[in-house]
Formats: sequence, structure tokens, C-alpha cells
Amino acid sequence: MKRLLTLTCLLAAINAISQKTPSPGKWIQLFNGKDLNNWTVKIAGHPVGENYGNTFRVENGVIKVSYDQYNNQFKEQFGHLFYKGTFSAYLLVVEYRFTGDQIKDGPGWAYRNSGLMLHGQTPESMVLEQDFPISLEAQLLGGNGKEPRSTNNLCTPGTNVFMNGNLFTPHCVNSTSKTYAGDQWVRAEVLVLGDSLIRHIVEGDTVLTYSKPQYDGNDKWVKAAGLTGGQLIHEGTISLQSESHPVEFRKVELFDLSPYRNDPKALNKVLQQLHTRKIK
Repeated sequence: MKRLLTLTCLLAAINAISQKTPSPGKWIQLFNGKDLNNWTVKIAGHPVGENYGNTFRVENGVIKVSYDQYNNQFKEQFGHLFYKGTFSAYLLVVEYRFTGDQIKDGPGWAYRNSGLMLHGQTPESMVLEQDFPISLEAQLLGGNGKEPRSTNNLCTPGTNVFMNGNLFTPHCVNSTSKTYAGDQWVRAEVLVLGDSLIRHIVEGDTVLTYSKPQYDGNDKWVKAAGLTGGQLIHEGTISLQSESHPVEFRKVELFDLSPYRNDPKALNKVLQQLHTRKIK
């Protein structure tokens, strides 16, 4: 298995980290296994807080994203479930799986497709018809039986990043993960260090690395929000997607790394410990 970070990378990254700290140095269970307390729904075309079609619900100890009350009419009503507050430096861990069939009129690219929206805007700041929050998306994909489909990819609604030392402006880029087909549970992690280094991890292996997340000044939603293109993004909301295919999340937890931001050696040690931890 690959190490999450080298000390060299941390020395370069750590100066940019800052965070408003909830429960420093501890695991935060974003999903309590019982209900959606501390979460807020925003679905395109609907006001903040309206959980249209009971899209997001808790059943049998999982967050379930379902379209069984949509009458087979998705109509591009993309949705997001936002956790309260903002975060900057952390390790986010989820366990997810795709189930069942995609809703009838869901777009082809959204088959077994969901995501973790990071460094995002607040749901209250989104325009009513806005489909995706300005954010970094750790795109979660399941196999379609026809072609390779990596998971924990990167998509960039309203944002850009640096990759291999250069500004990266395409909307999506694939990770190096294998394809996960069927209804199996998959462990995905994202290591976020403020506006510096970000790494995507699948089943313990680093599959994508990039840095310097920033606003895309050409994006209409960025303009609508009055944000400045090129401005680095050091913190934001975390949300889960509904993109027309049923998906379940049985684990959503976060380890706050802000207490270690001024001590690269301690941060590297913590990351090594987290890397060997297994989700029960």
C-alpha cells in the first residue's frame, strides 16, 4: 500500500492549512447511523431544506439516496446533502455502494455515479436552479460491465486545480483505481490539506493527487456568487450527491487534522496511523 504523504510533501503543504476546529484531533461521525440530524438538503429547482421525493433518507443504518417517489421523472433534479459547518484540513472516509437501477430519464453519464463534494459553498448560497455546488467533487463510479470505470475521480464544478505542476482546467479526470462492479461496498477516502495538497484514496491506495484548488472565474455560478477567479479555496462544506442512480452510504466520518498543521512531523505520524486503520 502507498503511504498517504511523505514528509517532504507535508513541509510544502502545511503552511497553507487553517481551520475552524470542531473536536480537534478526533474522529467526527458525520453520519450517526440513525437520522439526518446536522444535514441539510438542497435539490436543483427546490428551496434549501426541501427533501423532494424523500430523496435522502436513513433506512437500516445507511444513508439511502432513492428515487422511488419521483414517478420515473428525474428531470435533472440533481441533489446534495450538506453536513453542517465548514472544514479545511481533514481525512474524510466513506463506505458506499450502488444499488438497483437508475431512474428512467437519468443521464447516461450518471449511471452508477455519485460523489463527495468538498470545499463547497453553503446550500444557502446556491441559486434555486443551480445543479451542483461550487466545489471539488470526488466522483464515485460503479462498473457498467462495458468498460473500465475508475472511482474517486475528480470533477471540478466551478473550480480548477493544479496537477503535475500545471493549472488543470478540464472538468473531470480519472483516478488510477480499478473498477468496482456490482453492489459491493467500497471504501473511499480524501485527504484534504487546506488550499495546498489533496489526495484521493481507494481501499488504502492513493489514486489521484492535486493541489491549489481555486475558483474558475469563467464559471457562471462563480460569477453569480461574486467569487474571484483564481482565488485559492482553503475550506468549505462537505456534501453527498444524488445524480439519478440509487446509492447508499453506511459510513461517513472525518478526522480533523487542524491541530497538527504547524507540526509536519506529528501530522505525518498521524497520517501513517490513520492509513493502517480499518473501518469496522
